[in-house]
Amino acid sequence: MSAVVDAQVDPLLAGFAPVSLTEIQELADLQTRVDRKYVVPVRVFAELLADQEGLRVLEIDGRRRFRYESVYFDTPSLEAYRSAAHGRRRRFKVRTRTYADSGECVFEVKVKGGRGETVKERLAYERSSAAALDSQARAFAEAVLVQARPDAQSVVEVLEPTLLTTYDRTTFVDPVAGTRLTCDSSLLCTPVGTQGSASLGDQVVLESKSPGTATAVDRWLWARGHRPVSLSKYCVGLAALDDALPSNRWSRTLRRHVV
Repeated sequence: MSAVVDAQVDPLLAGFAPVSLTEIQELADLQTRVDRKYVVPVRVFAELLADQEGLRVLEIDGRRRFRYESVYFDTPSLEAYRSAAHGRRRRFKVRTRTYADSGECVFEVKVKGGRGETVKERLAYERSSAAALDSQARAFAEAVLVQARPDAQSVVEVLEPTLLTTYDRTTFVDPVAGTRLTCDSSLLCTPVGTQGSASLGDQVVLESKSPGTATAVDRWLWARGHRPVSLSKYCVGLAALDDALPSNRWSRTLRRHVV
């Protein structure tokens, strides 16, 4: 956890009214939505919060910042990564996500089909198994992937862990506009089985989520020269750790933000 974020942001978080997870789903369900991502210094994040008094912050058991751990799985040739890097219409993402504070773990499979539709399915998973895929997870992954990949079985058979990401997330909701904002800090990407790591230092990843129109947060950021960036934690993390991988899609993000 970043001491810089602690010092600049935590006092501001204390000033927002709390909201429960159930209330967020009621206020901003957003099953169909537009997401915009930004990477900003923690100083800008603190200034943004100071100007957004109408937001409410997710609070669970007295906590307002939550630790996330994700293990991504890919084929030995990194087919999931390369499909995203080359902008292929049929692509997928497979990961376990652990909510470290509660101990809950889920297995997630995300598929983008040939017509651009996105399917995301989740399965409750054992935290102790988060770094590996058991037979149930592989069967689940195959059942989801086959919707977009006729070769789903052969893909799933060779999936292996490739990257671990950890970060802290704070979630806000605008109860009037029905929009959400997630704020990820202390992002660290670590390859599985090799040395090294990549991070964003003391920068914060902001993601606005709305039915389509720009949110108050988007407009605040645009007015100060901050534009949306292309950012996948998995892909940017791998690209930062291996110069040989194709990375044009994230070159601006890598050049400006990854340390």
